[in-house]
Amino acid sequence: MTFTVVIPARYASTRLPGKPLAMIGGKPMIQHVWERANESRASRVVIATDDTRVEEACLAFGAEVVMTSANHASGTDRLEEVARMLEFPPEHRVVNVQGDEPLIPPRLINQVADNLEQYTEAAIATLCERIHDARQVFNPNVVKVVFDARGMAHYFSRAPIPWARDYWPENAAARNIDLPDGIGFFRHIGIYGYRTRVLGDFVSWMPAPTERLESLEQLRALYNGALIHVDVAETPPAPGVDTQEDLDRLRALMEAGGSYV
Repeated sequence: MTFTVVIPARYASTRLPGKPLAMIGGKPMIQHVWERANESRASRVVIATDDTRVEEACLAFGAEVVMTSANHASGTDRLEEVARMLEFPPEHRVVNVQGDEPLIPPRLINQVADNLEQYTEAAIATLCERIHDARQVFNPNVVKVVFDARGMAHYFSRAPIPWARDYWPENAAARNIDLPDGIGFFRHIGIYGYRTRVLGDFVSWMPAPTERLESLEQLRALYNGALIHVDVAETPPAPGVDTQEDLDRLRALMEAGGSYV
């Protein structure tokens, strides 16, 4: 079965305006992402944007571009518009690759798409990686996930889950502690694969109470009974670009010959 990669690319980033067109190694960032996506097994790679400057740059290096509304509240809303405009069948797999991950390993794109094909009961597939540092467990900016034996997500949270009741003191977050032996703690990696049908459902659902509380969009799917498959990433994810510091670090890495795994 084939799948499509959709890369949302917003020009008006709050922390780094014009981010998709930031130059890295002589190419705009969005071109690096597009090239990595084309190294996956995707049958089609589409860039979704609401800005003509991004559109012009992407057309110049040969990408397929879909212009979307500037009024979307989330990336999933933009993805649903693309799927609707391109008339994807209900079971077609769409992998959402963020436009600020120029070093994303194509292997992870394939992994998400493959898992969505294998686990037919899942509407969404995503990835995670093991946490080895307790500071990440207690960091609210690191999203944790708990899943069952088949990899179906139970919950995503900014809180330290699962909570080691008999191991951690009440003030564990303020202390230098170790993680309990034999217990897996996992950080969610924000790459998603969707069946087209769930995208239509998703945009019709009201934001879930847990979603509002945690500011985690994927909780809307769980709240409405959609199954999310979570797998441990086959290779470490590369760093994305959120800030100017991230961009400077990535430029230095690529100038030194660094690459994705």
